[in-house]
Amino acid sequence: MADIMSPEQRSERMSRVRGKDTLPELVVRKAVHALGFRFRLHAKSLPGRPDLVLPRHRKAVLVHGCFWHRHGVCRRATTPTSNAVFWARKFADNVRRDAANLAALRAAGWRVLVVWECETKDGARLEKTLRRFLGRRVPVSRPAA
Repeated sequence: MADIMSPEQRSERMSRVRGKDTLPELVVRKAVHALGFRFRLHAKSLPGRPDLVLPRHRKAVLVHGCFWHRHGVCRRATTPTSNAVFWARKFADNVRRDAANLAALRAAGWRVLVVWECETKDGARLEKTLRRFLGRRVPVSRPAA
């Protein structure tokens, strides 16, 4: 099937795809915050710059888009029919990079959770997954003023 947009229109649309602060990432942030956890965003010092980093717990959360990161069981992981060679290479590189970043984080002693875009649609299920991964929140003791 031919693209319904001109190459210029498609380029403009694709240029607007964001790498951070996406809706699925914001949903996960809000859920983690509601569970009482505080976190850092996109830690440059860690492989792959995880979306959420809980340094105190040595845990990281990666929020992956189903299309870009190739969630195999999801209907959102479609493959464009035009320029197939480019997309095959692009997706293979993304999957390879994700695997390398995940391995590097785990080798450095981090526990990592990958949350897929489609998993952010069911709030109750997402909360259960996050609770299981994060465990109980450790209260911060602050000196009395």
